[in-house]
Amino acid sequence: MRTWRRCLHHTIAGAVMAEANEQLTVLGREARGPLDHLECFPTPAHCNRVRFLTDELTSLCPVTGQPDVSSLEIDYHPAGHCIESKSLKLYLWSFRDRAAFAEAIAGEIAAEVMRAASPRSVRVVLTQHVRGGIVTEATAELGS
Repeated sequence: MRTWRRCLHHTIAGAVMAEANEQLTVLGREARGPLDHLECFPTPAHCNRVRFLTDELTSLCPVTGQPDVSSLEIDYHPAGHCIESKSLKLYLWSFRDRAAFAEAIAGEIAAEVMRAASPRSVRVVLTQHVRGGIVTEATAELGS
């Protein structure tokens, strides 16, 4: 009985990995530039919350063209898929040379998480570091 369960577990794990490998185009490959999308893999058993944090999100001010540096928190409750972190890093890279307000970036990231992973809910908090003595914090929440 124990051997049968172990074989079944390995068969299911192998099928999940095969599905993930079909969907992941950047994992294990050299990154040459930013991505315009997120890639996902099947949610592992018992995973009900995922949180990403970074202090390295950069973009450009749409008015002055000056660089903006922001911290970012992505908190989501996966349903069937989780976001692959290398694709997230490359996706965030796509904002580096884009002129956009913090509020628009937070909303765009939340929408892309929903599009790519279809989580039960996502919350994105973007905190733009001090510029002109002001810190800007924008929050976008989607789902239930």
